[in-house]
Amino acid sequence: MNKTTIETDVLIVGGGPVGLAIALELRYQGIDCILVEESDGIITHPKVGTVGPRSMELCRRWGIAQQVRDAGWPDDHPLDIAWVTAVGGYEIFRLHFPSHRTRSLPDYTPEPEHPCPQHWLLPLLVKNLGQHPYGPVNLRCRLDSFEQTNDGVHADITYLTSENTAKINAKYLVACDGAKSLIRRKCGIKAPAYHHTRVFQNILFQAPQLPEVLGTRKALVFYLVNPKRLRYPLRSIDGKGLYRLTAVPQEDGEQRDPVEAVQEALGMDTPIEILSSMQWHLTHRVAEHFRCDRIFFVGDSAHTLSPSGGFGMNTGIADAVDLGWKLAATLKGWAGSHLLDTYETERRPIAVRNMEEAHVNLQRTLKRTLHPEIMNDSPAGQQARQQMAENMNRGDVRREFESQGVHFGFRYESKAIIPDDSPPPTNDPHQWRQSSYPGCRAPHAWLESGKSTIDLFGHNFVLMCFSKAQGVETWEQVCNQKGIPFASIQIDNPEIAKLYERDYVLVRPDGHVAWRSDNLPQDPATLIDRVRGNF
Repeated sequence: MNKTTIETDVLIVGGGPVGLAIALELRYQGIDCILVEESDGIITHPKVGTVGPRSMELCRRWGIAQQVRDAGWPDDHPLDIAWVTAVGGYEIFRLHFPSHRTRSLPDYTPEPEHPCPQHWLLPLLVKNLGQHPYGPVNLRCRLDSFEQTNDGVHADITYLTSENTAKINAKYLVACDGAKSLIRRKCGIKAPAYHHTRVFQNILFQAPQLPEVLGTRKALVFYLVNPKRLRYPLRSIDGKGLYRLTAVPQEDGEQRDPVEAVQEALGMDTPIEILSSMQWHLTHRVAEHFRCDRIFFVGDSAHTLSPSGGFGMNTGIADAVDLGWKLAATLKGWAGSHLLDTYETERRPIAVRNMEEAHVNLQRTLKRTLHPEIMNDSPAGQQARQQMAENMNRGDVRREFESQGVHFGFRYESKAIIPDDSPPPTNDPHQWRQSSYPGCRAPHAWLESGKSTIDLFGHNFVLMCFSKAQGVETWEQVCNQKGIPFASIQIDNPEIAKLYERDYVLVRPDGHVAWRSDNLPQDPATLIDRVRGNF
């Protein structure tokens, strides 16, 4: 067997959407990286369904947002959520969300969420990165061992197709190796459970005639409200006839017969083909630490969430960008000595927040009262369905599906963020509005046709100036001396100035506000040192 030695800045272990996202961010920042993934990258049982709006903004950052929109989801398919006794049974309640073709852009983002299941998304990300030997992605490549030293991480890998081996010398390792992360365990870092683990069964099936049969009753998700056994979602995966049903195993723990479960969920006579059925464990875990010296934990290796609300992958992609620009700053030599420490400080509280919000959504489904009469074709059944619809209309059922505050409203708190004296925005994600408060994602507004304020952020610290920028020259001199990428932008737009709330707003490369004020400091060196992690 041949054995070679490979030098790189960052070794990424795990080629799921989050591992590929941090590879995209590192490449965007001009950092060399290698990703190893033991599987062949082919997804036969897609799990992820929707790329959230903040993740879509990051795809825009990497130049691939349009590719996600063009991946295959029909632009005329409604994104409704419907509660039904069966897909062909009684419809009790429906939240209407227009199709991509008919919806208008919200005022808070240029990139609303978009359905893109994992078996479309992963090949798209790999294509944009490139595979070995012309790109950093190495499929069918196993991590055999690793060790840390003072100057880096040294790993042994095996290319499974050829059985050739190699040694990788990297300055840092990013573990994206999933919920059972062997890397995290070998580092001795625990990920305790916050809530009870539940066992589910996912059934992937084709029902090619179902979209045509449903017609105007199509939905992105059908929530089943069968009091006996089915009270979980049946989701359209591709908008064309591929579906996934979530069920619970039988009382004895054995999996349900997939044909029987799907037929019960559909409640109508239409051809089906079962493609796969798999058991999975829903866990609610957050690692005690997101860092072990030169090793960082990102995505499911750091946290696992209920899929209720669709926050899991999107939380991991936000991890990737927070860590990615900080690794780049460190490797390029302009970061402060503590910048990498702020990855855990900033992202771990967000993981706990999102995990708890997803759990609230799950509990809403579990605790919903379903009267046996709801299935009946009788006056009592009609009354039970009407009562449930009224309860849902009065309740907070929308919060799971209108969760902009979860995707956008997280606010970082670390020593690299400089708060001001005004009250911080509420932590309630359902009271969210755009804000320039330090730690928040900088607000979106249109500068001109097709260009958003968020397009200004990516590689530099950006000083947004809504007043005359006297004294900015000093900032430029300080940043040049320290090698810090910096740009100042004068914006003469009263509406955007009102949205940004202060005359001067300093935004980090990840698009989050680091500092704001109505006055520029006479000596900005101390401020600049702090936001780059030198404190």
